[in-house]
Amino acid sequence: MTTWMPDPGQGQGPLYARIADQIEQAIAGGVLTAGTKLPPQRNLAFDIGVTIGTIGRAYHLVRERGLVSGEVGRGTYVLDNAELRPAEQADPMTAALAGTRPIKAPPGKLRFDSTAAPDIGQGASLEKLLVDISREHHADIASYARDFPAHWFEAGSQWLAKGTFRPQPDRIVPTLGAHAGAVAVIAAVTAPGDKIAFENVTYSQISRSAGLIGRRTILLRTDDYGLDPEDFERVCAQQHPKLAFLMPTAQNPTVVTLSLERRQAIADIARRYGVWLLEDDLYGAMTGDMTPLLAELAPERTFLVGGLSKSVAAGVRGGWVACPPHFSQRIRIAHKMVSGGMPFILAELCARLVLSGEAAILRSRSIDEIRAREQMAREIFSGIDFNSHPHVPFLWLKLSEPWFSGTFKHAAFEEGVLVDDEDEFKAGRTESVYHRVRIGFSSPADRNEVRRGFLTLRRLLDSGRTGYDSFA
Repeated sequence: MTTWMPDPGQGQGPLYARIADQIEQAIAGGVLTAGTKLPPQRNLAFDIGVTIGTIGRAYHLVRERGLVSGEVGRGTYVLDNAELRPAEQADPMTAALAGTRPIKAPPGKLRFDSTAAPDIGQGASLEKLLVDISREHHADIASYARDFPAHWFEAGSQWLAKGTFRPQPDRIVPTLGAHAGAVAVIAAVTAPGDKIAFENVTYSQISRSAGLIGRRTILLRTDDYGLDPEDFERVCAQQHPKLAFLMPTAQNPTVVTLSLERRQAIADIARRYGVWLLEDDLYGAMTGDMTPLLAELAPERTFLVGGLSKSVAAGVRGGWVACPPHFSQRIRIAHKMVSGGMPFILAELCARLVLSGEAAILRSRSIDEIRAREQMAREIFSGIDFNSHPHVPFLWLKLSEPWFSGTFKHAAFEEGVLVDDEDEFKAGRTESVYHRVRIGFSSPADRNEVRRGFLTLRRLLDSGRTGYDSFA
């Protein structure tokens, strides 16, 4: 075993990433040679004065980079031929953009780190529609989508409608999914250097995408009931964000739904300070919740995004943006610039799914499957604190002592289950600690696999100090 130790005061970025970078540098410099056993996590944490969770995350990161291997009971060892690992995994910038998930998911693991629509046999419906489109539009599917027919906009108007709100078709932009739509909005209404406000934990891939095109992230405080309007006003007054990205219904990952009172307050504050609102209703559209959307409360400044991948079919990466008046053309052009444009076959497939009623049928069937899996979670995780909704394909689970979020994620990985730690959802650097993990349960092929994964995680949770020591 080596006597080498990292210096937590050196480097930049999160502490665990600095330690991981120093391990990589020591391997590259020959200080840690192939076959060297790294110090036990508990010992190293004590020696350099950091938490064991920090060391666990650092070891997990260097394992993802292909530098070390670890086995329960044996320890962590420097691998031979580290130079043969994929180049993208050796690049810290690439790792930062990817978040805390493996860039390439390892085979043989249960994917509880994804929330795509469950497989309920959508292939048959998609096959029929694709055959019809191919037969009817030979020339169109072989070329660019230069003309956007009216029914593409009508489909978006129908799909994004909720309660008494239904956007006009002329305010709709078809997109390559909700994510692409959100990035198009950011690119269109903000400029490099502008600040964009995000909740402390959220769908952080939007904040990483925004950073990639030069926008700056600022964080908003939340509580058990969602975004705190008082903090939103403080941030607007002091830091002047150009736009705020929000998920008011079934927020990812907390599953919290904002009250009407808070939505009205947020709309009023945004109006007062001239802040654009970007509302993601991907999961909210699945809940049946009829609380008015921000797009209904502040239609002059809210961009609403939605799509099909979470509730209809994972492979159908299509969606729509509903825009404030006079903005649809700008967003359509921005979407083309950042994504390359909308393929005819995808836009036509999405429109036919919606207008035929097939999308609504598939969403209903998906929700039925999610409901059964969520009920299974309630039974298996009985007595454990977690947030969930019967129609939403993930849990926000509170970890008991002595678990840290990153340590539990690592322990689950070693047991064959991929989950997301809380850092995956942090839009920026924050002192907030939640001791939670997100467990997505829609990707496994069937309920037996879901049950097996839930039972594995429950066993880890119940193992307490014994399980914790096993991964120390």
